[in-house]
Order: sequence, then structure tokens, then C-alpha cells
Amino acid sequence: MMSKVLQLKTSIFDTQENQGVSSQLGDVVLTRLRDDDARLELLVRDFSTDPVPYFDNAWLQALSTPPDERSEDQAEKVAYSDALIAEVQAADTIVIGVPMYNFMLPAALKSWTDHIARAGVTFRYTDTGPVGLLSDKKVYVVLSSGGQHAEGVTDFLRPYFRTFLGFLGMKDVEFIVADGLNMGEEPRKEGLHKAHKQIQNLNSNNAIGAAV
Repeated sequence: MMSKVLQLKTSIFDTQENQGVSSQLGDVVLTRLRDDDARLELLVRDFSTDPVPYFDNAWLQALSTPPDERSEDQAEKVAYSDALIAEVQAADTIVIGVPMYNFMLPAALKSWTDHIARAGVTFRYTDTGPVGLLSDKKVYVVLSSGGQHAEGVTDFLRPYFRTFLGFLGMKDVEFIVADGLNMGEEPRKEGLHKAHKQIQNLNSNNAIGAAV
């Protein structure tokens, strides 16, 4: 069976001529995954050309309105969020490129998380706590940062993604980190080398070709 991969490119530096480091390394991860399954079906959501709208009160009201009472604009809003959720539901593997901006994720990526976290669809509450409904997926999170950050100290991205993705049921999360990118030539070179080495050493048992 053909494996489906959803790739998110979220860098504000992505253009047709140039991509941010997180997007470039996300492409390298895809090349690594193709080593195990050349037949994979890839869907790329590039935030630089198709930004995710801010999830605001109007969006919340649209979702809260019964389907037969929604205005045309509300129906379009719900359909958009539904489409984002469907992309995640259909994917076997998700590759997320995440540059660190001011110690946090890009604003458009935060909006994407708000669109896909929906009670009763991607998670549900029970008497014993929340249960994620997006299990059996492998997630690769490719982080890039200008400085060097320790997880849980000045790197809040890894704890955030472990928590958020786990909340939705995606607990098999692997991080690739390229740091020190703005600290000079040698730290940048070392940060990129470290990230490429992590990608080369991805466990083939975790690759999508071995999971289907």
C-alpha cells in the first residue's frame, strides 16, 4: 500500500528561489524516506504561498453554528478547517519544518494547530481525560534556530510539540535540530552537519516504508 506523507513548510523566508533552513532540511528528510519507499505519495503545504488564516472568533462561531444555519462565509470557513484536518487524518507520516522565531513557532503554524485541534474530531474528552484520535502516525519535526538552545530552558518548541502532538494522539515524534545558524560560520556549519547526520541516521524501522 502506498504511504502518504504530509509536509509542512512554515518558514517566512521561503520563496521560489530560496527556502528557509527548516524547509530545506524537511526536503532532505523526504529524500531519506524515499530511500525506504520510493512510491510514497507526498502532499506539501507551503505556508509561504498558501498561508493558514488566523483562527479567530469568526472561525469559532462558524464551527459552533449548526450546519444548516451557517452563512456562506461560515460554511467556507468550516470547509477550510475540515480540509486541513483531512490532510492530517490521511497522512501516515508528517514532516514539519519549524524555524524558531522569538523562542516560539511561526504564527501561521500556530494557526494551523488551532485549526486541526477540534474536540470530537481529532481528540475527545473522557471521564479519565482527553484521548487523541490521530494515532498511528510518524512525525518528524525539523527545528532550526539562529542560536543554541537547550530543550525546556530556552527551547520551548520541543516540549510544545511533544505535548500538542501527543494530545492529538501523535506520540511517535522524532526531532531533527539545526542550531547556531546565526552565530558565525563555524557554529552554522556544525549545526547543519549535526542535522544532516541526524537525518542520515534515522532508524529505518521508523521510516514509512517499514511501517506499511
